[in-house]
Amino acid sequence: METRVCRLYAKGDLRVETDEIAGPGPGEVLVRIGAGGICGSDLHYFQDGGFGPIRVREPIILGHEAAGIVEAVGEGVTAVKPGDPIAVNPSRPCGTCRFCQAGQQQHCLTMRFRGSAMRQPHEQGLFRDLIVVDEAQCVPVGPGVTIGEAACCEPLSVALHAVRRAGAIAGSLAGRRVLVTGSGPIGSLCIAAARHAGALEIVATDPHAAALETAAAMGATRTVNVPKQTLAEYEADKGWFDVAFDCSAAPSAIHAALATLRPGGTLVQVGVTGDLPIPINMIVGKEINFVGTHRFHEEFAVAARLISERRIDVRPLISDSVPVEDALGAFALAGDRSRAMKVQLTFERKTNK
Repeated sequence: METRVCRLYAKGDLRVETDEIAGPGPGEVLVRIGAGGICGSDLHYFQDGGFGPIRVREPIILGHEAAGIVEAVGEGVTAVKPGDPIAVNPSRPCGTCRFCQAGQQQHCLTMRFRGSAMRQPHEQGLFRDLIVVDEAQCVPVGPGVTIGEAACCEPLSVALHAVRRAGAIAGSLAGRRVLVTGSGPIGSLCIAAARHAGALEIVATDPHAAALETAAAMGATRTVNVPKQTLAEYEADKGWFDVAFDCSAAPSAIHAALATLRPGGTLVQVGVTGDLPIPINMIVGKEINFVGTHRFHEEFAVAARLISERRIDVRPLISDSVPVEDALGAFALAGDRSRAMKVQLTFERKTNK
């Protein structure tokens, strides 16, 4: 069978090409991809050739946020059948290492994650018409949502895991005051996840008006356009917020989050970057819990259920859907945060009539 793929060769060198693909083997599923979201890591690969020590060293098919329709199943597959709409979980933990055995599959020592250049050979991604994946990677979604909505399962899983990490330290978010710094796609989904968890007040910051509009649509009770506005009012009496999610990894945002957290508050670091200056004295003096969060595991199935039931409505997040034929245009649009939030590639083939 023939499939189009969206393959990156080097910084800025993105091509739509044609590959051959075999049918599914035992325990495998052939999926016809309908939509795939362009993530920040995809943008880093395209714009910079990688991020931090992770570099594109060989051609790689990008994409790890995708959903589609089951085309065919291999021998022994029972969880899905042809015609089922599914979200593709890009994670493939080994299941046997000490972290998998301890229930920390996101830290698997031999994790295989679709569309990642971390390993070599690189793990080829999901931006393609057809792909064969393991049965366990196919998570059914409800018939009442679009394939584009289903493709948001992966980033929503990241947000749900971040909220879970906050809850492990701070307890339930019900009735809590929450700050989200950086209201891009992940920040907006953290807002939605915090709202779903019962947060009473959610203040969102971002320098882009379009992002703040989406943040409000996803559940923020107030938006702050930084640096035009500040969070100074929330610093009084040692801070206001119970929990903060930093989704920007900007030093100024992290400092603002620490300054506005109450003593004993929790900062969940969602955004990633290199080394940063951190006000350690503030963390110590206010006894702040500084918590990391990384990917997800069981949250993927939860995300699929919440999206299927529209208990979390991701539609305000999806700003643009672009045919894969114009992948370069889609990546250019995704890189312009003043115009776009979540840009998705679509994979419907045009037919000649």
